[in-house]
Amino acid sequence: MPSHASPVLLFASPDPALLSAAEPLLMAAGARVKVVLSAEAALDFLKAGNSPHLLMLDARLPGLPISRLVAAIRTTVDRPPSPIMLIADGVSQEWIDRLADGAIDDLILRPAELAYWQLRVDLLLRNQRRALELESLREAAIRNAQFDRLTGVYNRETLLSMLFRETDRTQRMNSSLCLVLFDIDDFGHWNSRLGVDACDDLLCQVSTRTGALLRSYDLLGRPGMDEFLIALPACSPASAMILAERLRVDVFALPFRVAGEAVRLSACFGIANSRGRSPVVVLREAERALEWAKAAGPESIQCFGCPPEAAPSPVRFLSASSGDELLAW
Repeated sequence: MPSHASPVLLFASPDPALLSAAEPLLMAAGARVKVVLSAEAALDFLKAGNSPHLLMLDARLPGLPISRLVAAIRTTVDRPPSPIMLIADGVSQEWIDRLADGAIDDLILRPAELAYWQLRVDLLLRNQRRALELESLREAAIRNAQFDRLTGVYNRETLLSMLFRETDRTQRMNSSLCLVLFDIDDFGHWNSRLGVDACDDLLCQVSTRTGALLRSYDLLGRPGMDEFLIALPACSPASAMILAERLRVDVFALPFRVAGEAVRLSACFGIANSRGRSPVVVLREAERALEWAKAAGPESIQCFGCPPEAAPSPVRFLSASSGDELLAW
């Protein structure tokens, strides 16, 4: 929940006097208060997908023993868990134990001054905001560790890890898996001509166009500056060749608009067939096929296992008329 949104409190108590005294104070503190009168109503509110910033539970709630209600709430509310403040008539050993093991986060006595209530509520809300911010930072760190920051596709390390998983599935199901590795031709020229920012935009556009042609379970990553790698589960080498041809036409045939210019890019493609082998080996084969494609010229497609034919060596002979040594292919 955004930090600027008003915090939501679930206030569960059957005591009208307690409700009338506490609710205005809580609302004055900027909280939106949801009031329920029973343990069942509190659980129904949480099971509906609501995640309040704070749960204030009266130990006198009817319907369930309060200890069972707390245990049920802890299995219902998503991580990070909403803090629970228990409103009790006194301090018992049970509640001391529940505070110690983290089942509840705070205990406040019913006769306490309302100003003290507000102080305790503010403290729990601050702690909950920090917990939510830390969770958001943790998720962002995970995303940054998995994805290329520029294009949003998988980085090399994550893609290689996922390829091991896909290889295991290929072995179990005796299915196929192909890699398509492509490299943008002469990207250094565009870096020199357009600058880094414009070329970053080009890479993002290439990534977006490529992703639009893939199936939901295909994997797209960026292992190098101007290289992209596609993993195609349940795809034969012939189908991978067809996809490479589609990429050559649908991604690179149309100009890219960047920095006020229309830029025509091209790419070379290397294809390798997994056959259940180590992804490291298959990736090297895709790199080798890409080298063959680059040697063949821009917009070339090569599949490992079908190397390009070697150019024939010239034959030397003497001209019958001039006596000069000539070369023929």
